[in-house]
Amino acid sequence: MARLVGRRLTDWLPAVVVLVGMIGLWEGLIRVFNVQAFLLPRPSAIATTFWDTRHELWSAGWFTFQEALGGFALGSGSAILLALVLARWRILGSALMPYAIAANAIPIIAFAPITNTWFSPLNKSSKITIAAVLCFFPVLVNTLRGLTSVNPSALELMDSYAAGQLQIFRRVRIPTALPFIFTGLKVATVLAMIGAVVGEYFGGALNALGVLILTRARVFEFNEAWAGVLLACLLGIALYLAVAALERLTLRWVPSTSE
Repeated sequence: MARLVGRRLTDWLPAVVVLVGMIGLWEGLIRVFNVQAFLLPRPSAIATTFWDTRHELWSAGWFTFQEALGGFALGSGSAILLALVLARWRILGSALMPYAIAANAIPIIAFAPITNTWFSPLNKSSKITIAAVLCFFPVLVNTLRGLTSVNPSALELMDSYAAGQLQIFRRVRIPTALPFIFTGLKVATVLAMIGAVVGEYFGGALNALGVLILTRARVFEFNEAWAGVLLACLLGIALYLAVAALERLTLRWVPSTSE
C-alpha cells in the first residue's frame, strides 16, 4: 500500500510542480509589471476572495454542478445506448453517424439561446440539455470504436461456441470497449461543466455559478469573477477524478480480450 501511495505521489509530482511554478510566475509578473486587476487579478487576491465568499460560491457551484452532472448522465447514457445499437446494426450506424457529426459541429454559443427558448431560462433543463449535447458525441465515438475493435479471434471463438449476439456483447464487445468508454467519459466530464456554465451566461437562476461570474464581471468585481472560474475548474476536476477512480476500479475486475 505504501509503495502504491508513493507511486501515485510520484505520478502527480510533476503536475504539482508545474502548477506551483505557473502560479508563482503569474503572481510575480503582475507585481513586476503592475497589471491592473480588471485585466488579470493576482492569484493571492483570487484565493483570498475565494475563501471570503466561499459560502456563496459553493452554493452557486453546487447548483451548476447538478446541471453538469445531469447533462453528463443524460448525454453519456444516451450515447452508450446508441453506440450499442449502431455496433449491432452497422448499416444503421453508417446512416446516422453523419447526422451525429453535424450535431456536434453546432457551436455551443449558438445552441445555448435556443435551448433557453425551449425551456425556462431559470430552469435547469436548458443547461442540462446543453451539457448533454456536448457530452454525447465524444462518448458515442469512443464507445462505438471500442465495440467494433474486438480481436477477430475472440469473435471466432465465440462463434465456435454458438454464442448469440447478446453473449458476444456481454462477454467480448463490452469488456473490450470499457477503456474506450471511460476515455470518452473523462472527456465528457470537462465538457459537461463547460456546457452548464456557458449555458448560464445566456440566462439562468441568480444562484447559478455562470450567472455569478457574469454579473460580478459586469460590475468590475473581478476577484469574485475569477474565484467563480476557479470553483468551476475545481468541480470539473473533481468529476474527472471520480470517473477516473471508477475506471480504475472497474477495469481491475474486467479480463482483457485484446490478446
